[in-house]
Amino acid sequence: MRTETNGAVSGRVSEFLENPIVGMAPWIIFSLLVGPGRFELAVGLALASAVALIVVSRLVNRGTSWKLLELADVVFFAAMAVLGLLASEGTRRWLETYAGEVANISLAVIAFGSMAVRMPFTLQYAREQVDPSIWHSPTFLRTNYMITGAWGAAFLVAAAAGAYGDLVLHNPNNIWTGWIIQILAIVAALKFTVWYPDVVRARAAREAAGEGPGPTPWAGLALPLAGLLVPIGIAVLIFDNMWWLGAALIIAGSLLTKTLGARTSDPAG
Repeated sequence: MRTETNGAVSGRVSEFLENPIVGMAPWIIFSLLVGPGRFELAVGLALASAVALIVVSRLVNRGTSWKLLELADVVFFAAMAVLGLLASEGTRRWLETYAGEVANISLAVIAFGSMAVRMPFTLQYAREQVDPSIWHSPTFLRTNYMITGAWGAAFLVAAAAGAYGDLVLHNPNNIWTGWIIQILAIVAALKFTVWYPDVVRARAAREAAGEGPGPTPWAGLALPLAGLLVPIGIAVLIFDNMWWLGAALIIAGSLLTKTLGARTSDPAG
């Protein structure tokens, strides 16, 4: 019994580690934490998480292949850590201000670059979760291109928001450009990563049954994003001066969540 339990736990850990979202965790940690006075904390946690993920992955999945994203995690954050240790005071201030944008742009380059060389980085993770017979399936490949592209777009949005806060507003801690927009972009990519493969599988099942394509269940993707409007509204009420916007976001989030929830629970919706 204990062996079966250990095997089940190991299987769940292995499945968790084979998710590309896990490989992006160090970048997400860094881009959300970095800021004036927080560079050392952000790069230390990002590097520690990158190394820990590789170590745990090799212990749990001894035969697993090395991933582009894993290597990029360690190389990038190790370089940032060394740079932070050796940098002058002026360079350190620059890093504290702009390192978040550098990280977001770097990951966007990795995402779109991997697509350009016909090896979207999510493909390495996805292949370990499916039978090799579908590795070269057009549907399987297209799904990974879409998910990788979604992550590239999310990090471009995060980089643009951070750059606007730093260069235009001159406020790296602006609640909208430093936090809300960046978090929304990342959450949208997270939800798309989970939602889109289900849509593809449902579409394939309908085609196999000789049915029409059917409507795309956009409500399933929009529902979690609508739910975020409520905590965002609360944050705006607490940290921003626009109380009316905070109240409007809370009301809109509640109404949208109720409406979209009804649609997702309706098989015909």
